[in-house]
Amino acid sequence: MGKLFEQLLPEHERFIRAQKMFFVGSAPANGHVNLSPKGYDSFRILSPTAVAYLDLTGSGNETSAHLKDNGRITIMFIAYEGAPLILRLYGTGRTVMPDTPEWEALLPRFEKLPGARQMIVADLHAVKTSCGYSIPYYEYAGERDTLRRWADQKGGALGAYHREKNAVSMDGIVTPLGDTFERAE
Repeated sequence: MGKLFEQLLPEHERFIRAQKMFFVGSAPANGHVNLSPKGYDSFRILSPTAVAYLDLTGSGNETSAHLKDNGRITIMFIAYEGAPLILRLYGTGRTVMPDTPEWEALLPRFEKLPGARQMIVADLHAVKTSCGYSIPYYEYAGERDTLRRWADQKGGALGAYHREKNAVSMDGIVTPLGDTFERAE
């Protein structure tokens, strides 16, 4: 059985900063559970009880929809090298949209990444570690540049892509991004 903590400890923060990817889990009250892998240098620790990540354009927008529905979020980090460890962050999340005061306040903490559509901020109520003994070793070979190139090529057409692919979840929940489009019309 793992160990449960009320907040991130310094050793948890060091572990998080050393990871190259993380996973985000969310689910609406009724509908599909979503598990989404995240890469690039997009995750930030705001305090021992708050974290955020810069959410890049994807083929869907499930996490944002689920947070609007009920706020529940789990973020998981896994050690692929060194000592085995799985670290889960449990919290209540929210979507922060561009051109808001909170976006402007948080944005300087992040590297500029093409295709950034929103931020996800989570207030943590629990941190849990578990052994990770069965997780295999993987060697990090580098980042894919596919999303960066794709977003750069889309340029001003990203808004149309968001409208088509990111405004409504697979369960029919209008995302905060979809709310933005509704307000703009």
